[in-house]
Amino acid sequence: MNNIFREYDIRGIYDKELNEKTIKLIGYLLGQKIKKFGEYVAIGYDARVHSVILRDYLTSGFNASGIKVLDMGMVPTPVNYFSNYVEFNGIIPSGSVMITGSHNPKEYNGLKITIDKKPFFGKEIYTLRDDFLQMQDMVIKNDIACIKIPAKKRYIDYLVNEFSFLKNLKTKIVLDGGNGVAGVVVKDIFDALGLDYKGLYLESDGEFPNHHPDPTIEENLKDIKSELKNDFDIGFAYDGDADRIAVLTKKYNIKGDILAILFAKQMKNPIVIGEVKCSKVMYDEINKMGGKALMYKTGHSNLKVKIKESGAQLAAEVSGHIFFADRYFGYDDALYATLRVLELIKNGMDIDKEIESLLKVYSTEEIKIKTSEEKKFELIKWIKELLKHPPVYFPKIENIITIDGLRINFENGWALVRASNTTPVLVTRFESTNQEDLKLYQASVNKIISQAKDSL
Repeated sequence: MNNIFREYDIRGIYDKELNEKTIKLIGYLLGQKIKKFGEYVAIGYDARVHSVILRDYLTSGFNASGIKVLDMGMVPTPVNYFSNYVEFNGIIPSGSVMITGSHNPKEYNGLKITIDKKPFFGKEIYTLRDDFLQMQDMVIKNDIACIKIPAKKRYIDYLVNEFSFLKNLKTKIVLDGGNGVAGVVVKDIFDALGLDYKGLYLESDGEFPNHHPDPTIEENLKDIKSELKNDFDIGFAYDGDADRIAVLTKKYNIKGDILAILFAKQMKNPIVIGEVKCSKVMYDEINKMGGKALMYKTGHSNLKVKIKESGAQLAAEVSGHIFFADRYFGYDDALYATLRVLELIKNGMDIDKEIESLLKVYSTEEIKIKTSEEKKFELIKWIKELLKHPPVYFPKIENIITIDGLRINFENGWALVRASNTTPVLVTRFESTNQEDLKLYQASVNKIISQAKDSL
């Protein structure tokens, strides 16, 4: 059971790991944490076929702890986060739990937890795990008493009001929901704003019959790309719980770091946080425009904390988690980000032209190298030691950033090697201003990783 307690959330296979006993006990233990801040927790769930069952188990656990449950039904994760900032008949939740497997295979599910408007992650989750392991014999009765709340309607009304200036925008839009939960709100928002759109797979279906809801995988974007070859101007694709976005024009699949540049162009002296996988182009461009670009750890929980600490207006991950504190609450919301892209268009931005004005670089996608939970962090330590006196074949190192793994800067680019916090892999990514050096950096780092593996 250790494995379900991850760095950023709780995640596992339904019924095998996430079952009645485990979820009830987790609800009870989370209730003890939430009690320090109040007496209400808001629960939402995604489209997976077992999410509503886990909702009932979790509700029983919270009720056993003395915490009252506010049930918002099936919603995107951003609606769940939004509930922490809204009053429902005089009640403001002291925490929320989103039941979601996000972009994972359909047999998976999980819990994303917020307490006192802050992400519950890292050491807090591992402490919860320790308590869980000591109390596994506890029996919790069924008690699904709850208060229904209109969190979805409040969210829709809020965004329609905030973006009323987009009404009747002439841009032709295509949306791909991947049969996740984006469709339960995005259709109402777009209809209320009178936007011209076509929806693909906006019906929620936990079997995901059309394609897997992970827009970072090119194969999952083939249908929206096909539509963009016709009359549509721009497309948006969402992951299973709608906290990650892919933005596509007829020419480009725009990653989160490049989106950050576009958004920052319409902010005054922006402070923008990127993760270690973000392009150097992002950091350089934001600094050039009079802003301040900060590099930080990968992970949505890490960036939510950092955006508040730093007073930043924006944070971004390459994978499409976009966090707005500018005019918003500082959490990752793909639906809000959609409307901010349409705002750029409304304000006259030619997105393709802006992208073409940026320095041309060549980069790889994330490349994952299998290892084990026990070895992954040890490997990073070994690689760091080896790079103190690099082999003769290794390109000249300018410096190494150790915020999260090793970001190795070279004359014409960089390489990243980091241990995933959620899976037993090393994650690598490479970028250069020319393809020859890109291949050199990748081959050299792969050799060092192999050498480190041989040393363990």
